[in-house]
Amino acid sequence: MVERRRALEGVVNPSAAFWRGRRVLVTGHTGFKGAWLWMVLRKLGADVHGIALAPATEPSLSALCGIAAGAQSALCDIRDAEGTRACVGAAKPEIVLHLAAQSLVRPSYASPAETYATNVMGTINVLEAVRACPGVRAVVVVTSDKCYRNREWARAYREDDELGGHDPYSSSKACAEIVAASWRSAFLAAQGIAVATARAGNVIGGGDWAPERLIVDCVRAFVRNAPVALRHPRAVRPWQHVLEPIWGYLMLAERLVAEPVTAAEAWNFGPSESDVRSVEAVVGAFAAAWGTEARWTAAPGPHPHEALALLVDGAKARARLGWRPRLAVDAAVAWTADWYRRSHAGEPAAALCEAQIERYLAMEPASP
Repeated sequence: MVERRRALEGVVNPSAAFWRGRRVLVTGHTGFKGAWLWMVLRKLGADVHGIALAPATEPSLSALCGIAAGAQSALCDIRDAEGTRACVGAAKPEIVLHLAAQSLVRPSYASPAETYATNVMGTINVLEAVRACPGVRAVVVVTSDKCYRNREWARAYREDDELGGHDPYSSSKACAEIVAASWRSAFLAAQGIAVATARAGNVIGGGDWAPERLIVDCVRAFVRNAPVALRHPRAVRPWQHVLEPIWGYLMLAERLVAEPVTAAEAWNFGPSESDVRSVEAVVGAFAAAWGTEARWTAAPGPHPHEALALLVDGAKARARLGWRPRLAVDAAVAWTADWYRRSHAGEPAAALCEAQIERYLAMEPASP
């Protein structure tokens, strides 16, 4: 209990003293990461509002936790400029955390125009709505580690590396970065609104049911005692538990309010290089944590292009924000397997999330 109070009162950031009663708007709160963010903000005492499409999966974490049906949750397509402006205005936020997106690589090949409409024009619509909304002080635009022009380097990408993207999803996230930088310098800084972008690694955690996500594919296969089919088993990614970047987004928002000039830039939130793993290694760890003789097979091709190596350097966030991961990759995989296993056994999703948030709050960050 002492550790919980210590964390919540701000000795360990993020600070409940900062967030308590503060009006916050989360776009995309019906998605996997957005739902976890909503629950963390509520735990910290924030007055949380959300705009998003209806949950895209069945089941969905936001529906199971009662988020999507709340009075402060508005259904809104960010491709609708007027609707977005009305919803942002009604929420009257002081801080905006923009997560709404088309967030999958392979669907971006099937629907590239829709991906750009959501991830680029949707971001413009949100920022334009912010321009018209008095009282906003800070905006965190969440993009992706895939926004970098991937050269299959062995080293991790830093915030000043070139943006780009082979597939429409990655390219659209690079475009969203450019849009955010333009609106910051051309419009929002002059209005006293600080804008930063956040690029996280491959996020895992309980409650994600999106198609063609590695952990979700594992769960669906292991429940049937079937092998999981992997497209690129040797691909390397910066895996991290969903609570890790969420903590980073909140610490960044706090810093934007305190230091609106120096913090308004791009930030990476990625695991240490020792926690970078291949797809097949993560599947092996998940199978061991699940407690099964699970196995994987190679998915028949051909497959659309996906980068084989992707790492992001979180050194700046560690040095300047004091953000550090709390869960090594093996622990992140174990927490995720435990969540899905207990959910499959019938335990309520909200209680499972609550318990992991409490447990995470009581942990100390890893050593620098």
